[in-house]
Amino acid sequence: MTIEEIRKNIDRLDARILKLLNDRMEQALMVRKLKERIEDPARERQVLERIRGNATELIHPEFIERIYGNIIQESKTLQQKNRELIAFQGEHGAYSEVAARAWDPRLVPIPCPEFTELFEGVEGGLFDYGLVPVENTLGGMVGPVNDLLIGTELRVSGAVELPVRHCLLAPPDTDHREIRRVYSHPQALAQCRHFLARNKLEPVRYHDTAGAARMVADSRPAGAAAIGSAICAKLYDLEIIKEGIEDHERNLTRFLVLSRGEVQEEGDKCSVLFSTAHKAGTLFRVLEVFARQGLNLTRIESVPEEPGAYAFFLDFMGSLRDPQVREAIEEIKGISTRFKLLGCYLEKRVS
Repeated sequence: MTIEEIRKNIDRLDARILKLLNDRMEQALMVRKLKERIEDPARERQVLERIRGNATELIHPEFIERIYGNIIQESKTLQQKNRELIAFQGEHGAYSEVAARAWDPRLVPIPCPEFTELFEGVEGGLFDYGLVPVENTLGGMVGPVNDLLIGTELRVSGAVELPVRHCLLAPPDTDHREIRRVYSHPQALAQCRHFLARNKLEPVRYHDTAGAARMVADSRPAGAAAIGSAICAKLYDLEIIKEGIEDHERNLTRFLVLSRGEVQEEGDKCSVLFSTAHKAGTLFRVLEVFARQGLNLTRIESVPEEPGAYAFFLDFMGSLRDPQVREAIEEIKGISTRFKLLGCYLEKRVS
């Protein structure tokens, strides 16, 4: 092994250490939401004693204790700032994180493995906000999210429309001519289908775009690359082999921002959820209300609740300060068997 190879290994280890430190600080911010005060001397002693007991021959107990003393102090400093947290599904580098940062860069994005964990975390106060994808111009609606929206009491606080720009990512110094397999989420692979076929690359399904990038960076399988966001290249020390490999330019994903409370500022778009009696013409009567009030519908989706019964998600332009919006809502309440105003909010479009 040469000195250059050893130094590359050190660089990779440093990147992993920084990633783990970031993960630990996120956990410190999360635990702050669940405890009454920042100072907890008993817990600090417990952490330091465990670390001291796990010290190895190469790592002196006093050295590791100094490091963890600084980590604990930095954690408390972050907790004192009382940063607001926004949860997203996936791993760091996911397009949902890009959308969360676009919506409000002051928030701290926190990854969640599953959508259910995200909803439960916001409902329980662990997260201040949650950001979820609801539809894509190529892939259609995101079914699991719409199913969860039916049963939640969370409100829609905002929305983000994000252009999805896929990148082909590989470890540094990879010879692109040797790439044979490409890992990513099935939707990302489908959105780059022509690029993959044209370059004779085998698509390999993975649970998450950012997760695929992280796996390729950590495991470095021979002849492999990943499809993910440009931010993944920075996070996981990967090289962007080619940008913009999606088959269609208009590849947009729309995300909703969820929270427990009411939106304080006036919005320009509304989202509602309603159900109607299982009779011919009831849905038409609801849509007729919007037409009569001159309200522009931007989305309508149906989700089965039970055999023969559907819930409808509907988005339209307008604000609660508009008389025609208030009148339409009151009229629809009288037609539907269930009605819920999910929120009136501002939608941000990322260029």
